[in-house]
Amino acid sequence: MAATNFPPLKNDLLLRAARGEETERAPVWVMRQAGRYLPEFRKVREKHEFFEICRSPPLATEITLQPVQRYSGLLDAAIIFSDILVIPQAMGMEVLMSPGPFFPAPLNTPDDVQKLRPHVDVDRELGYVFRALTQTRHALRGEVPLIGFSGAPWTLFAYMVEGGGSKTFQKAKTWLFKYPEESKALLMRIADVCVDYLAGQVKAGAQVRLSPSPSSSLPHH
Repeated sequence: MAATNFPPLKNDLLLRAARGEETERAPVWVMRQAGRYLPEFRKVREKHEFFEICRSPPLATEITLQPVQRYSGLLDAAIIFSDILVIPQAMGMEVLMSPGPFFPAPLNTPDDVQKLRPHVDVDRELGYVFRALTQTRHALRGEVPLIGFSGAPWTLFAYMVEGGGSKTFQKAKTWLFKYPEESKALLMRIADVCVDYLAGQVKAGAQVRLSPSPSSSLPHH
């Protein structure tokens, strides 16, 4: 399915708000974390593991559409079903959901960075997200815009070092003070992947992109 010839957009409230234009009201959408409470989502999750859904464009599309279909006419956007931690996965790290995000082998010292792929082919490693975006954009039939997203470099750095969610970020902060140059290099390495990833999302059909902070990206389910 080509990432072109998308249906005309019927509701551009979110896009106007994102451009800083004065709007008649604030745009409304259901974030993926909130959407996990929908019974239709829970039914899908009974049969499929979290990252299995992320890697399946048909399933990601189905779940992305669920709030829009349930509340047709009441929402102003859809947000693609995925997760910020697909980037560490693309970089070569294992990430599990049990039930929250868990890294069996976090980056404890700079020597552990050698575990990461020296180069990330974003189209190959994260092409499933791009396909999901394109498929979903067509499936929305122009009812509302489609939001894509990526974790910011610091957010992803914190997860990769902490090994999961954290309230204090003690390990990540220790990295910054103990290994300043290595921390900067890792942050830049993550940022490079994020840039390619976000550019790919635009090409695939995302009309707005978000970068959740560490606190807003939790919990994942």
